[in-house]
Amino acid sequence: MRVLHVISEMGAGGAEALVAGMASAGSDVGWESAVASGGGFRADALRANGVPVFDVPLARRSPVGVLRAALATRGAVRRFRPDVVLAHNVSASLVARIAAPRRPLVTVFHGVAEADVPGAVRVLRRVSSCVVAVASASASRLLDAGLDSVVVIPNAVIPTLPQVDRETVRRSLGTPLDVPVALCPARLEPQKRHDVLLDAWAKVPGDAELWLAGDGSLRAALEGRADGRVRFLGTRTDVRDLLEAADVTVLTSDWEGMPIALLESLAAGRPIVASDVDGVREVLSGGGGVLVPRRDPASTAKALRDLLHSPVARAVATSRDGSTDAHTLMKSYDELLRTVLEGR
Repeated sequence: MRVLHVISEMGAGGAEALVAGMASAGSDVGWESAVASGGGFRADALRANGVPVFDVPLARRSPVGVLRAALATRGAVRRFRPDVVLAHNVSASLVARIAAPRRPLVTVFHGVAEADVPGAVRVLRRVSSCVVAVASASASRLLDAGLDSVVVIPNAVIPTLPQVDRETVRRSLGTPLDVPVALCPARLEPQKRHDVLLDAWAKVPGDAELWLAGDGSLRAALEGRADGRVRFLGTRTDVRDLLEAADVTVLTSDWEGMPIALLESLAAGRPIVASDVDGVREVLSGGGGVLVPRRDPASTAKALRDLLHSPVARAVATSRDGSTDAHTLMKSYDELLRTVLEGR
């Protein structure tokens, strides 16, 4: 089965990590995979490993931008000739439908802000052969907004080993081995609510460091309010190595689908402090961390203090029940895509 993934870009985000993992592991379930995207370091890595990658300009929120992206994607469809198109998120689905009007199109819905769900449903009802939600809470929102049916396939990560050990990473960043470190792997955008995190961090005493791995439109504003214990690392291609060097992962988002960053943290054995929203709640339903109320710096600070300064608390928080693994993820998608193909 020939599967073309369509996604806006292939940088450091969670959807991008999922696409990279699925494209790499597709051969395990009999796929020939390709990716059409606006590029990024994950696209470069796939291309270096022999996966066909087609350059498609990012679809801006304008008719001209969508049309330009659709024309480029149509070229990818003609060259790769996929049996099915797997589009990640709403804008990519619209582009893919225009580019490949006769091919089955499965949308993977990674999540949008609650106010944007009705608009997403209006688009998906028109363009998608089938919609996959990466979390049950996201599926419920889509159904409540009028989508006829949704398949739930929880996200998973393709396991990787760290390339650099804890001591080497810390030495490269000038952080002593005995300093507690919290890592927030998230874009510096409003959804992620780094303002809440910084307010919480001001209540965490001692010499602990907060590493912010990500970049975005809010960087300058956040740098202006952060103290000297906050490290702005920018966009990173080595999050797995950073997890090896950190003690705790923290995420204070207003909303999430099912964040790959947290799944990567669990795979690395790092406990999590995260806001109690949609897919995050599902990620931590079997343990692995501490849920805190959304937009609550005091509760976030308490959880960080407990985990950063107590190895026992970290050990307790890290214990968890089984979750979706990469094999189950690929098998679920494979069965779904083949069912969609048979029913076309």
